[in-house]
Amino acid sequence: QVQLVESGGGLVQTGDSLRLSCAASGFTWDNYAIAWFRQAPGKEREGVACISSSGGFIYYGDSVKGRFTISSDNAKNTVYLQANSLTPEDTAVYYCAARRLPLLLFKRWVRQHEYDYWGPGTQVTVSS
Repeated sequence: QVQLVESGGGLVQTGDSLRLSCAASGFTWDNYAIAWFRQAPGKEREGVACISSSGGFIYYGDSVKGRFTISSDNAKNTVYLQANSLTPEDTAVYYCAARRLPLLLFKRWVRQHEYDYWGPGTQVTVSS
């Protein structure tokens, strides 16, 4: 049974940092891409960051470039999202998702409907 489980969310203040984790199980880690998406109240879900299973391909959404860092520990089948310099605009439910590695990942990583597996999400709230 495939499972993605996010953790690490919480309530923080502006300027603080958080590290989110996405633990994956039940599928072969090779040839997959893992992404973080987020959805704020009243807004559409957006792509935050994506990493290929090899770690060779990494992409970020424009709103988090320079502040967030995605990484993976393949031995633990876990992907991390280090979120720094948080602002209230980062308040959202953060989801991790997995998909088979496609050609042209740099174009397709934000296509949410192409992801096979999703976690239940973890809430991040940033107070001003």
